[in-house]
Amino acid sequence: MPRLIHLNGPTGVGKSTLAAHPKTLNLDADEIVRLVGGWREDFHGAVGLVRPLALTMAATHLASGNDVVMPQLIMRHTERDRFAGAAASAGADYLEFVLLAPPETAIRRYRDREHHIDHVVGALGGDTVIRHSHDRVTAYLTPATTVIDAAGEPGETYAKLIDALAGQLN
Repeated sequence: MPRLIHLNGPTGVGKSTLAAHPKTLNLDADEIVRLVGGWREDFHGAVGLVRPLALTMAATHLASGNDVVMPQLIMRHTERDRFAGAAASAGADYLEFVLLAPPETAIRRYRDREHHIDHVVGALGGDTVIRHSHDRVTAYLTPATTVIDAAGEPGETYAKLIDALAGQLN
């Protein structure tokens, strides 16, 4: 059965780095946002337009029998329900993994990287917004959430993700 593998977590935790899972569609909505005119001036408005489009794209790909990996920060259960609904509509499983690292680790990674949405993070408060999103994601967790410690190197986190995926299949 195809799977929508949702990598959730704060900015800088490594979602996009891990999304290149072999033989899957890496459906990074932040990449699609750049295709919407005026996205730099109204990032949140562009995300509001893109997220339903990305979920439709995911459902189409899942319906063809193939997996989709979506690295996307969400902090509300209603959004998670939309992701799960897109998977269900295509006859696929929805698997959410929340990647977490200490805020200082995510901030260091954010400062060291070059990503096209970094200006948005900076305009919203940079370090402060990363700490806030970490707190909100932590509050969003439920006992059923699969959390992956992403404090180590990407290879270590990827191995933990593969192990977690294997555990979901058993």
